[in-house]
Amino acid sequence: MPAAYDHYKKIPNLPAKISSKKKKPKIVALVDEDNCTGCQACVPFCPVDCIELVPREKYDTPIPPVQIRFNECIGCSICAHVCEQLAWFAIDMLKVPEFEADYGIQLTDTMDPPYGVVTAE
Repeated sequence: MPAAYDHYKKIPNLPAKISSKKKKPKIVALVDEDNCTGCQACVPFCPVDCIELVPREKYDTPIPPVQIRFNECIGCSICAHVCEQLAWFAIDMLKVPEFEADYGIQLTDTMDPPYGVVTAE
């Protein structure tokens, strides 16, 4: 591969198959919706297929940003690496206790409900 493409070496391979979460992760992906371009470069790399477009009703933009179904995320951080290398810096990885405290969402070992249990109003 020519040196001009060296930055692509950090991009992981696409998953061979889609799997599912087996336990509560230590970190979880969080999309900065204000920073996300909606390019969906991260979507095919997610090994558990937990990234989707935000419903169009939420934003009045032609291309809405993506969002993570938190209770399905396994904390692999592949989406954050792909976003950093192919698109933008719109996905951060947060430690689960910090995420739960900041956003009032309790993550569980199961995948239901997909966005976690809301604990704060």
